Formats: sequence, structure tokens, C-alpha cells
Amino acid sequence: MSQKTIWKSLAVLFIVALLASACGPKTEEAKEIVFGVILVGPYNDHGWSEAHYEAGRYVEEKLPGAKMIYLDKMNSADRPETTLEQQVDDMVAQGAQIILTTSDDFQDDTDVVAAKYPEVVFINISGDHALDEGSPKNLGNYMGQAEFMKAIAGCNAAMATETGHIGYLGPLINNETRRLVNAAYLGARYCYANYRGKDPNDLKFTVTWIGFWFNIPGVTLDPTEAANDLFNAGVDVIMSGIDTTEATVVTKQRADQGQRVFAVPYDYRNACEVAPQVCLGVPYFNWGPGYLQMITQVRDGTWKKHWTWAPPDWKDINNRDTSAAGYVYGPATTAEWKAKVDDYIGYLAQKGWGGLFVGPLNWQDGTPWLAAGEVATEEAIWNSPQLLEGIVGPSK
Repeated sequence: MSQKTIWKSLAVLFIVALLASACGPKTEEAKEIVFGVILVGPYNDHGWSEAHYEAGRYVEEKLPGAKMIYLDKMNSADRPETTLEQQVDDMVAQGAQIILTTSDDFQDDTDVVAAKYPEVVFINISGDHALDEGSPKNLGNYMGQAEFMKAIAGCNAAMATETGHIGYLGPLINNETRRLVNAAYLGARYCYANYRGKDPNDLKFTVTWIGFWFNIPGVTLDPTEAANDLFNAGVDVIMSGIDTTEATVVTKQRADQGQRVFAVPYDYRNACEVAPQVCLGVPYFNWGPGYLQMITQVRDGTWKKHWTWAPPDWKDINNRDTSAAGYVYGPATTAEWKAKVDDYIGYLAQKGWGGLFVGPLNWQDGTPWLAAGEVATEEAIWNSPQLLEGIVGPSK
């Protein structure tokens, strides 16, 4: 069976399971379910990990009898002597029936614990090992299609820039981070050309990778220094792809010195609160609906192995109960810019991937990817091997 066929089969199984859990018999008495969440960073990082923590609280609010247990800072810097397996052992001992591991860094270890505890469901966020033939039957993957939101954020950045130079503060380099950068770049190019009336080939888009999802002193580049270097190179809008707030903090510092600069943080819906006066908006994941569906299925005994790349709800991308990803505007976005970005959102809602990953497109090394008018498959987007031609910064 081809990988493409497996993708489609798993998606169908997941949708059928959702319908079954939604239409099944209701009971007056709440069934108890304990779920575990393992976070790579602090639960209050105002980024990736806090968004997952809030999703757990959302489930507790929406699903009677649900109880979250969580561990944060599961990384080599904060817990050098702790293994994921040790934490899973503890959560299983506390009665966890489903455990969500919220980083692709946890993929391999999640496979190990899924094999060790076949009676517990394991969901690895952002990974794809559930697609592998022979992977544990109690393993699932879940991810939101934040690529669209990154494109919207790129559009917003393109509306704001006066220097024509957008910077991107990236974490580590992998398929996920490459496709998110590519989406941001494509959104910026589209809006620079179609709403600003400028040559998209004149738009500069530079990415600096720090080496991990957040700063680890002595291991990663210092994100504060990296952000300042981007501004020193002529960037006037900086987009963040890391889990923490350094890009926004540095932008505020620059603005306080009288510079016209803007920031686009990432991951956490309320990230503009760090520096509202420079914040254009936030592309973010909304994990709550997906968490609720999967945990409800486990409680009801209807969960099936799946790989899910959940789309936004184009009727309302900021609907807390339905959309897997969203974009909220910040105070720094003018009404004029917002009107153009809103128009772009409508375009994406109509076209889907055909409004974003559509040819002609080449990879960064000049290799052709998509011919004119050709739309990329989801599999090709997911497995992006390089940055796109026109982006400055390494692909590997």
C-alpha cells in the first residue's frame, strides 16, 4: 500500500470515528478520563507549550469527568536526567488513558512507550509516524494547518514593511519549519504584489535559525542577538517561528528608541500582549477542538489510529470550538492593511492549497518543484525538503 493511500485511509477512519463519537448515545453520568500532556517548554511560555496547556484546560471545561495531568520543560536543558519514558510511566501509574506528546522531538520515544503500554493511546503532535506501516496501533498524530495562518501573517507583514525586507526568526530546521517559512514567504509575496503593487522579486525575506524551539544557552543562537542582527540588516518586520517571545521583546525595544518596526509572534493567541504597540498579529494553533475530539473518543472507546492534519474553519478561523488554527490581528495593524489581509483570507478560503502552494515554484537550489498552475499535494507540502527560491537562509 502506498503512503498516499495510507494517508487517505487514516483520514477516512478518523472522520468516521469523529462521527461515531458525536452521534453515539449520551449518558447523564460523566465518565471519568485522565489524560496526560507532556510539554517541551514551560506551560506559561506565551507560546507553543502554553497553547497546549490551555487546550488541556479547555478539555477539562468542555468534557465532564476529564482530568489533565501534565509535565512541562521536557527538554535536555531543563531535565537532562529525565526521559520521556519515565514521565509516561508516572502518568500511566496515575491512570492516564491517553497521553499527548507535544513535539516532534518526542516522536521516536513516543513509539517506544506506545509499544510498552498498548492499552494507552498516544498522540504525538506534529509527527507522522502513525503513517508508517508497523507502527503501534495505539499511536496517532495530530497537527493543525498553520501554514495558511503563516501565509496570512506574511501578507500582514508585507502590508507593513517600508524597507521591503522581512525577517524570520526560526527554530530548528525540519520539514515542519521549512513549510511554515515557505508559507509565510508566499503570503508575503502575494500581498506585496497584489495589494502593494510592487515587484515581488524585490521583496527580501531572510530567515535566521537559532537551532531549537527556544533558547538553550551555549547550545542555540541567542534569539535576542539574532533578532537584533536581522533589524541591523534592514529588516523592519520580524516574524517569529520560535516558541518564546524574544522577537517581540526586541521589536518593542527598537520601537521605544524611535524606530518604525513591527513584530509577528507565533503559537499563542494572546502573544500580542507582550508588546501590543508593535504587534501586527498572531498566527496560532488552536489545539482545543482536536484534543477534545480525541480524548472524547478514547473515553467512549471509539478512537482509531489516525494521522490528522486539521484545516482551519474558514467560516471563522478564530472560532475557539471549531478551527484548528487561526489568526488574530494586533493593535499595530491599520484598518487599511486589515482590509487587504481580510481579502487575502477570503482568497485562501476559496482556493485552499491552490491559493498558496501553486506553481511555478522552485526550490532554493533552483530545482523545479511545481509547474505553472500546478498545485502541490498535501504529502509534498508536508515533506518540504528545502526552502523556496527567493528566501535567504539555509534549508538544512
